Amino acid sequence: MTPGLFALLVGAGVAAGLVGSIGGLASLFSYPALLAAGLPATSANVTNTVSLAVGSISTVTSSRPELAGQLPRVRRLGLICALGGAAGAGLLLVTPAGVFERIVPFLVAGASVAMLLSNGDRSPAGVDVTEPADTTGRRLLVAAGVLAVAVYGGYFGAAAGVLMLALLLTTLPESLIRVNALKNLLLGLSNVIAAVGFALFGPVSWSTALPLTCGLVLGAWAGPWVARRLPSRLLRIGIGLAGLSLAAKLGWNAF
Repeated sequence: MTPGLFALLVGAGVAAGLVGSIGGLASLFSYPALLAAGLPATSANVTNTVSLAVGSISTVTSSRPELAGQLPRVRRLGLICALGGAAGAGLLLVTPAGVFERIVPFLVAGASVAMLLSNGDRSPAGVDVTEPADTTGRRLLVAAGVLAVAVYGGYFGAAAGVLMLALLLTTLPESLIRVNALKNLLLGLSNVIAAVGFALFGPVSWSTALPLTCGLVLGAWAGPWVARRLPSRLLRIGIGLAGLSLAAKLGWNAF
């Protein structure tokens, strides 16, 4: 590997870790960088997931203040997310990656629009809120959505963070920054389970994963610190617009 390519992957990793931990758009930087390194699509996909899994550990560590009081949700949804990630990884290893490629841009665009229309300022950061009376129905809805996004995340991964963030933001009575921290933890679990399967059975390019992961760890650690200092409304609009840009790019590639 040339020094220039190594630097490109580290830089892409830093950018991916930063924006991924803030808004779930890590693959906007990491996936194209792996393709630019010469990896085939499937190898880039599994290598991306392995790197994101390691980076998510750094994000969760840095997001502990926003995760305070959310342990019951983590317990309810964590196992669902892990099972979904395992199922998605298994699907990727036995089916062609193009199955979802034409659907993904519409999912990402829809999630981005939902993000722009939602109210991310419902509760102050660090303050838990009593859920509405329809707790059971709300919990079932969230669990079903989390499972679907986790399966997709394990299968393809690109923009899974946007989908998960939009789902949680529109179904949980929490502020954007606390929902984002929960999203990081749940997708981290999904990515870790999928990454184990890919490491054992998938075409992971370890030589490119190393520099990308180093950058991801740095960017992911800094992301929550940056998010705390940005206005919630500005952050939500930025994520939504960036998600629409990613949807357009994915649509261009797919069609």
